[in-house]
Amino acid sequence: MTLQQKAPRGDRIRPYVVSQVDEPREVLQARFDELGYLFIKGGVDPTLCNDLLEQLLQQLAPHIVRDPGTQLPVLNGQPFFETDEVWDSVYPRIQRLESFHTFFHQPELRRLMQLVAGENPFVYPMKMARIATPKKLGFETPPHQDAHSHHAGPTMAGIWVALHDVDDTMGRVTVLPRSHRRGVRPVLEATGVGGVQCEIYDDEHEWHVSDYACGDVLIFHSACVHKAQPNTAEAHARLSVDTRFCDYGAPVFSTNLEPHHGWRIDGLDWDSIYNDWQSTRYQYYWRDYPNLF
Repeated sequence: MTLQQKAPRGDRIRPYVVSQVDEPREVLQARFDELGYLFIKGGVDPTLCNDLLEQLLQQLAPHIVRDPGTQLPVLNGQPFFETDEVWDSVYPRIQRLESFHTFFHQPELRRLMQLVAGENPFVYPMKMARIATPKKLGFETPPHQDAHSHHAGPTMAGIWVALHDVDDTMGRVTVLPRSHRRGVRPVLEATGVGGVQCEIYDDEHEWHVSDYACGDVLIFHSACVHKAQPNTAEAHARLSVDTRFCDYGAPVFSTNLEPHHGWRIDGLDWDSIYNDWQSTRYQYYWRDYPNLF
């Protein structure tokens, strides 16, 4: 049977093991080594997240707007997903936001990366914004490993930030704890973002996930299997941002120096992204990275 044809599994859902940013670093590193992830409550100031969310919503209008009651993003029109026509029209506008790229270079984000990557983390130039609209069931991100999709070594990790509160209807990111201990897995084609799904072994039945508050952070190992739950909300969309990082000097595959989806959207390159920035500080900071392959 292919991965898509396997019979339904009796998976169990457990809450994330919660980490606090003020715990001793050795405790957090041991937990990351054990589970393959850290779920850090309040890792980023919610004000920073809300400011970035507002700028993303300005680019997403009129397709996604802020609900005046809940203040959460809501779909305004037809649903869409990554790589379709609407997404391709709005995503370059997000990618050209200076605040979107520099968000991950702020001191408090770098301090979180230092928990698992040492004192001098290298922030990948490829930054990702995720837009999960309701009414697109079956198009959510399937189980996968970044070690495959980013051609990454064992010291690479992902950092994902909730820009607003996310409940169990809105497509929460879910991880398979300890899955990083079993190496990089075979993949097959699958529907959903990324187009591939990795193997889930027969003895793996427990997934970890919790609701997110604005500013909560998920850091996950390059081989930690993770996926998105379907967005089953009536109208709420889920907006989040993420990137990858490693200890400075670790091997980095060259495609990670390209803009996200720059390989398939005409005109989405670094020159166009940087064109209207106010500062050059984080432009082309990656050009002299010493260990590309």
